[in-house]
Amino acid sequence: MRILIVGGGMGGTILANNLARRLKSELKSNKARITLLAASEKHMYQPGLLYVALGRMSPDELYRDQASLLEPEIELHVDPVEEFLLAKNQVKTKSGKTYDYDLIAIATGSRPVTEEIPGLAENSINVYTEEAALKFFKTISEFQGGRVVIAVGVPHKCPMIPPEVTFCLYDYFKDRGLADKVSFHYTYPIGRLHSLEPVSKWMQGEFNQRGITTETLFNMKEVDGAKKVVRSEEGSEAKYDLLVTVPAHKGMAIVEKNNLGKGGWIPVDRHRLTIEGYKNAFALGDTTNIPISKAGSTAHFEAEVLAENIASLVKIGSPVRDYDGKVFCFIEAGKDRATYAMFNYNNPPDPKPPTKSVHWFKMAYNQLYWASARGLL
Repeated sequence: MRILIVGGGMGGTILANNLARRLKSELKSNKARITLLAASEKHMYQPGLLYVALGRMSPDELYRDQASLLEPEIELHVDPVEEFLLAKNQVKTKSGKTYDYDLIAIATGSRPVTEEIPGLAENSINVYTEEAALKFFKTISEFQGGRVVIAVGVPHKCPMIPPEVTFCLYDYFKDRGLADKVSFHYTYPIGRLHSLEPVSKWMQGEFNQRGITTETLFNMKEVDGAKKVVRSEEGSEAKYDLLVTVPAHKGMAIVEKNNLGKGGWIPVDRHRLTIEGYKNAFALGDTTNIPISKAGSTAHFEAEVLAENIASLVKIGSPVRDYDGKVFCFIEAGKDRATYAMFNYNNPPDPKPPTKSVHWFKMAYNQLYWASARGLL
C-alpha cells in the first residue's frame, strides 16, 4: 500500500510519524510505504512567530531540519507538488517526477493574502511570516505613541491571534513606559469581537479593563497610507498611527490552480476527512474547508484520527474513527498571563480568567512542540 503525504507542516509530519509507528510491521515487510513530499527541508514552528514579533524569540529558534523530525521508515522528498491528478492516483512535482499512490493525504496549509486589500501590505504589520515578524518588532520598538488599530480579516490562521496580539502589544508598550501615550482600537468583521461567541464575551471584559475601544462589522476595504486611515466595506474608517492586521488567508495557490477547492480550501467530509468525490484521498489542517478553527491543534487532532483510519484501511480495509472537531488553543493575555479555549463540533469553548501558570505552560509547549511534531505528545 503506497501512502503519499503532501505537506511537511504540523499536520503532515504528525500524520506521517503516527502512521509509521502504527504500520511498523507492514513497512518492515514492504506491505506499506510512506512517502512525504515537503516544500522545504526546514520545518517551522509557526506559533513562535508571535514571540519573534515581540522580541522574545529569535528566528533560528523556530526551525528544525524536516528529516530530523521523521521516523526513519518515512521516505522524505523536498519536492513540492505542482499537479494533483487524483483521478489517476498520481501527483507531479516541481522536479518533474510523478508519484503514484494508493492513498493520499494533502496537508498543504494556508497563506496570508495581504495583497487583496489595497495598501494593506505597505502600511501595516502582521506576524504570519518570519520577514513580517521581524518587521513587526522593528516597527513596535521604534513606535513612540499614538493610536494603534488592530484590524482583522477572515478567515485567518490561528483563531486566537487577534486577542493575543492586542493583549501582548498592550503589555509591551506598558513595559516601555508608553501606557499613557498609546491607545488601542480593535475592529472585527462580524457583529462581535470574535467568531467564537464565548471568546468574544471573554475578550470584551478584558478589553473593558484596559480601555480598549472596539468596532464590529468592520470589513477592511483599503488602507490609505498617506492619510493613515483604514476604510471598511461598510463605509466607516479608522484613523491610526500604527496599523496591526490579522490578514485574511487562503489555501495554497497550488490547490486553487488544480481546482481542488475554491479559495484553496479543499472540501472534505468533516468527520472522515475524505476529499469530496474520492474514497482514497484525504485532506487535513488549514487546507480543508471545514468551518472550524485553522489552528495547529486542529491539524494535530485531525492527524491522529486520520493516522488511525489510514492504518485501519491498510490492516482491515475500513476506517474506525470520526474526527469530532476537537481544537485546543492557548490564548496569551499579555506578557505573563494566558488562558485557553477547548472545544469541538458540539461543545463551545469556555475561557477561564488568565493565569500565570497557563502562560508558563504555553512557554513550555514552545519547546515541547518538537516532540509533538514527532507524534510523541
